Order: sequence, then structure tokens, then C-alpha cells
Amino acid sequence: MIRFIRNSGIYFAVFLMVFAGCGGKKQRLQVDVSKINLPLVQVHRYDLDLFRVNNAQLQQGLEELKPAYRFFLGTNLSDPDKLTDMKAYLESPRNIAFHAAVADQYKDIHWLETELTDAFKHYLYYYPGLKIPRVYAYISGGDYDYPVQFADSVMLIGLDNYLGKNFKPYETDGIPYYRIIRMNSDNILPDCMKVLSNITHPAQLPGNNLLEQMIEAGKRLYFVDAMIPEKEDRFKIGYTLVQQDWIKKNEAHVWAAIIENRMLYTTDGKLIRAFMADGPFTAEFSKESPPRMGEWLGWQIVSKYMENQPAVTLQEMMNEKDAQKILTISKYKPEK
Repeated sequence: MIRFIRNSGIYFAVFLMVFAGCGGKKQRLQVDVSKINLPLVQVHRYDLDLFRVNNAQLQQGLEELKPAYRFFLGTNLSDPDKLTDMKAYLESPRNIAFHAAVADQYKDIHWLETELTDAFKHYLYYYPGLKIPRVYAYISGGDYDYPVQFADSVMLIGLDNYLGKNFKPYETDGIPYYRIIRMNSDNILPDCMKVLSNITHPAQLPGNNLLEQMIEAGKRLYFVDAMIPEKEDRFKIGYTLVQQDWIKKNEAHVWAAIIENRMLYTTDGKLIRAFMADGPFTAEFSKESPPRMGEWLGWQIVSKYMENQPAVTLQEMMNEKDAQKILTISKYKPEK
């Protein structure tokens, strides 16, 4: 698939040399949020409260819940069709199993509320005056493509998407293993911040060439980095420890291959997907290599750009559309 790499004499599958990593924690992101006044963020447990309703008295039970959960129940609860749909949802063996697993694993999510509070303090640091969303947990029933959603100033976390690699329904439902290993509690907060990024800076169609797509993805990751700087980088991008170690050791080599093979400005869809698409690893590279290496490189370029531009705000960087400008000013050149 990436024959040009082999033609250049570079053999990633057997390449074992150790290169310098991408550097330590970005100092610029170590900001003081201690003076930002924000009460502890509460995650409202619709996922638990809904399943406590007595199905024999469904309408009454839902009416009692309605004041706390108008986002979900702000409709005419006397409508027979809606009550029938709700009853089917609550009696679904699948939803019951998902709920039971969530209730067991996430009895107490004070740790998540604490992490969200700190992340939202960072958000207010960079975006003073913006509104913090109201946060709910719910049972999605396997809405795997959208584990965290945002609507009408409300953030919805489908906790049943984070039950760990040993939760059997994931495999039964055909979710690839490379995705299953990311479906755990460590990835809830990064997923929340990725959604917040898309809400704060609505995604636009990426550019046509590899550089433009790398930089756009890198900007999104830098946003997440700014919100949760203390979180391990591998969770922000969705890598295993082995994958993170591989790209840190081989970053200079991967970049050199892109430059030497004149791929940076390619518009070839297959080549772009080779560096941007998700998967277990990058085809034609070693199986320890991560997917989405263009995303990682874009993140490093944007980080260098921000280091070299101390006067540029996070908002200004996110709104910068000139990918070439960001690359040039970054002076990005990973050391061997």
C-alpha cells in the first residue's frame, strides 16, 4: 500500500533504532486555574435513576423524575406511544445488562466530577464568559460511535461505552479490538474534551492535502491538551503505551519519510488515509506502530507553533486556517 516507503530504503517493520521523543510536558499549558470560581461539576445520574422507576407505574415514576431530567423527559408523558417506547427501553435485556454493568462499575463517579471540574476551569481560563454545560450520564444501549454527545448546552456521557475490554457485548457487537481497548474510564474525560472542542470550534472540512489534515487534527488535540494537561498524552490521542513509545522513538524517522517521499502536500486519498485513518496499527509499518500518525505529528507541530508564538491565544490558533503558516513558524524538526 505504501510502496514508496519501501522504495526509499526505509523498512519500518524491522526498524528498531531509538530516536528522541517529542519532549516533555508543554510548559505553556501549565496554567494556574486556582482562582477560577467553579463549583464542583455534578454528573446527573439519569443512567441510574431511570432504571429505578417501577414499570408498573411508569407514567407516575417518570413524572416524578421529570423536574430533574427535563432534557430527557420534557415531553408529554401521557402519550401512550412514548410510554410504550420507554417501557420497551427499560425492559430490553440488552439495556438491563448494560445498566447493571454501569451501576456496578460506576457506583461512585466523584473522581470524574472532580476531573471535569478541573477541565472546565481550564476551559474558562481560555474562554472566559462561556457557559459550562450541564452533564448527564445515561445508558446509550450501544451507541458506540457517539459515546459523548452535546446538545442544547448539555453534555451526555454514555457510560455503557466505558466498561472495559472484558465487557463481552463489545466483542459480540463486532467492535474491533483496537477500539475496545480504549473503551474504559481513562478515556471518558478526553472524549468529553474532544466533543467540547467541536462545539467551541465547529469542525470544518479539512483541507485537501496531508499537511492540512494533519494540522487540523493537531489543533483538536492541542485543545484537548490545554483542557487536561495532566492527563497522559496516550489517552488524549487514544494510543496504548506500546504505541506511544513507538511513535516517540520513531517520530523523526516517520517525519523524514514523509519529507523524503514528498508526501506532505499529497492529495492522494489512499496515502492520506494511511497516516490519518484509525486502525490497529499503520499498514506496512511494524505492528507496534500506532494508527493516525499524521494526527500525532500534527499535534507536535501545533505544540511547537504555540511555543514559538507566546502571544497567540488558544482561540486564535484554533481559528488559524493557514496550515503552512503553522508549520513554518513551528520550525518543527524532531531530533534523531
